[in-house]
Amino acid sequence: MATTTTQATQLSALPPAAGRAGLGGAIASEFTKLRSVRSTYWTLAALLIVSVGLGAAITAGTAASFNNNPANKAGFDATQTALIAFFEIGQLIIAVIAAMTITSEYSTGMIRTSLTAQPRRGVVFTAKAIVLTAVTLVISLITAFVAFFLGQALLSGSGVSASLFHTTKVPVNAIGKCAGGVVNGPHGGRVCTGGAEVTFSGTYTVSPSTVLLAIIGCALFVTLVALIAFGVGALVRHTAAAISIVIAALFIIPIVENALPSNWHDDIQRFLPDAANQVISVTLSGTANAHLWSAWPQLGITALWAVALLAAGVYVFRKRDA
Repeated sequence: MATTTTQATQLSALPPAAGRAGLGGAIASEFTKLRSVRSTYWTLAALLIVSVGLGAAITAGTAASFNNNPANKAGFDATQTALIAFFEIGQLIIAVIAAMTITSEYSTGMIRTSLTAQPRRGVVFTAKAIVLTAVTLVISLITAFVAFFLGQALLSGSGVSASLFHTTKVPVNAIGKCAGGVVNGPHGGRVCTGGAEVTFSGTYTVSPSTVLLAIIGCALFVTLVALIAFGVGALVRHTAAAISIVIAALFIIPIVENALPSNWHDDIQRFLPDAANQVISVTLSGTANAHLWSAWPQLGITALWAVALLAAGVYVFRKRDA
């Protein structure tokens, strides 16, 4: 009988461990995840297109109305008009991508792989929050500035556009009178024969710093909404449920709250997470909702909501099974 001898195969030694994975590596990993899925680009593109496009349409329509209704220039906030689509609809779009940042890994089972690669759950959660905040803030600032500059270009020549480079003035009141007298019209109506004349009184002074703070404030508000949606997503672990809860908190609850008695409504309103968008974009002194705090304290309420939900989210993320 023949005997066959085989040589033992020598395996090369693995390189020594250089240290445990830290926050920097987790951030790089989360950024790779975010930019490697197509939905990220579609959602961010939707934010830019809807916020800028719809804002431009609103601004262009308002500018055209000044020809027939010049009195509408009184108390007109050009900055808020250009940004309204961004902070009203953009917050909903950004909430979608924020919720999906964490819920999509639960739906695909990828969360188990992530926690195997980085068992320290607090590091994983923090890395996700940092990447989401950075991406959201950058795209929000770009969107806000583009929407603002396009809106002011459409309002050029109206006399009430805003600027980041010089102080502008907006009339406070408008008084209309008939230039050629009034006669009886059809169906008992009264007709101005010489056309209407509008005279303005008082002025709001809008400084470039006020405009800049409004633009940055809107971007910060949308970013905080993203963190709120991220925290909710960590709690419920389901994309549709997280989005539904955020929509209810930002849109439905404020509508229901309006039906309450006025003394309740006024007190509750300022503690809702969406209240900041009613004051942060205002550039005309004294025209914001009188029942709310000023812009930055009111934005602080939104920030407190974000911090509370992030804290609850990271607690649940660390305690529950994946």
